[in-house]
Amino acid sequence: MKSLLFLVLISVCWAEPHPDNSSLEHERIIHIQENGPRLLVVAEQAKIFSHRGGNVTLPCKFYHEHTSTAGSGTHRIRVKWTKLTSDYLKEVDVFVAMGHHRKSYGNYQGRVFLRESSENDASLIITNIILEDYGRYKCEVIEGLEDDTAVVALNLEGVVFPYSPRLGRYNLNFQEAQRACLDQDSVIASFDQLYDAWRSGLDWCNAGWLSDGSVQYPITKPREPCGGKNTVPGVRNYGFWDKDKSRYDVFCFTSNFNGRFYYLIHPTKLTYDEAVQACLKDGAQIAKVGQIFAAWKLLGYDRCDAGWLADGSVRYPISRPRKRCSPNEAAVRFVGFPDKKHKLYGVYCFRAFN
Repeated sequence: MKSLLFLVLISVCWAEPHPDNSSLEHERIIHIQENGPRLLVVAEQAKIFSHRGGNVTLPCKFYHEHTSTAGSGTHRIRVKWTKLTSDYLKEVDVFVAMGHHRKSYGNYQGRVFLRESSENDASLIITNIILEDYGRYKCEVIEGLEDDTAVVALNLEGVVFPYSPRLGRYNLNFQEAQRACLDQDSVIASFDQLYDAWRSGLDWCNAGWLSDGSVQYPITKPREPCGGKNTVPGVRNYGFWDKDKSRYDVFCFTSNFNGRFYYLIHPTKLTYDEAVQACLKDGAQIAKVGQIFAAWKLLGYDRCDAGWLADGSVRYPISRPRKRCSPNEAAVRFVGFPDKKHKLYGVYCFRAFN
């Protein structure tokens, strides 16, 4: 009876794609194998660290539970990498491979491929890493009716900074917050990035958007205007708000850059328009807020001179606190959004490397 049932199952479940209609996305050979070895997919490291502009390998290998071989030899193996999002029902396609077929997606095109150091190696190499690559990736291996997955997190070295526009605090909906970060050479930060920044000492009383659509803020020194002086330090959560109608600040994340950030030595102080032109004349562009934070945090840049930035704000980075230059803490000091036509300051420039 058992053998008869097995034959019926084979007749129902055997599926071969028609050679004229096969595709990389849907081609799959399905077999029934009784008491066969179970497919296992493993990641040797659960978390990988890298930086913008670098290359990284996300580890993933597959085995059978009771054998040391990579596959049975009778099934075609399909490897698919996706990026997980804050919405657990959605994944972003990154790369898929079956046999000699390879396909990458979106802004991963031309930057991802399999390492394939052995027949059971499904590790993914990502080249020229961008800020948007940060996150959790799923490696899925499918062989016949068997499949298994492993998840690897890609963390980037960088800095989180709070941002509000010239209009003042609490003037950005979620989409505007995303654009504000992009305009300043950064991306909207994730909760994990904000949490790591809080653990490193970030204290900010204004609530800001995060990439999952939540609104939160980090407090290391509890005080009355920021949740009360008797509360414990932590990342305070306002919850999830309407992305179109609700308005807050935003927390941005940036990493290192391929260029030179510097204070332009100029014989006179400048209006904003003069500052823009002075950087262009020097073969550079006026620097962005993300670039001054990256230079300060990652390179230890220190300068006591206030200077214009691309968004019309005036700031200066202090890595060595001293009298008259942020005596109490290392920080990027914010002067404000002065009158662009009449106020005179220095300027910070950025020259990209080719």
